[in-house]
Amino acid sequence: MFRLLLNREIYDEVIRKYVPDARSHVWIVTADIKDMYVHGDTGYIPFLQVLAILVRRGVAVRLIHAKEPGPRFRSELARFGELENEELFELVTCPRVHTKAVVIDGRIAFVGSANLTGAGMGSKSDTRRNFEAGFLFDDPESLERLTCWIDSLYVGNYCQSCRRKEYCSSPIIDLRDS
Repeated sequence: MFRLLLNREIYDEVIRKYVPDARSHVWIVTADIKDMYVHGDTGYIPFLQVLAILVRRGVAVRLIHAKEPGPRFRSELARFGELENEELFELVTCPRVHTKAVVIDGRIAFVGSANLTGAGMGSKSDTRRNFEAGFLFDDPESLERLTCWIDSLYVGNYCQSCRRKEYCSSPIIDLRDS
């Protein structure tokens, strides 16, 4: 499968359909991250609540983002303390990240323009959301390349030769060494 998703389709397919059904892991890479809300059983809920539910089910969540999230996101994260203390939830920052990708269980992935924000991947209305595009795919070769690349980024393989260290508040490689 190789499908173009536009605007609201990203939210409907990736965030509403595939992420909640994850069985082993969800890896999210985004430049910008905000306190995104999604439709839940009882109205709108924080996307972090969806991730907390996944973690409670034993699904590993890896979130790589470019800059420190704002106070609203940090406040929401604190509400779900199990995420801050859980081995299955990994949150790292790399200021060079500009990629926007979601990989679910190593079986399906989305790569596109949408950040992990309400206007990007969230439930905003069509008149308030960003214009976004991306591709949903399950090609094994492409999935393997993408997951290997994300894993290399996550473990800090790019930190040694990085020439932007002065902009990095907590280099990934330093986190791995401690």
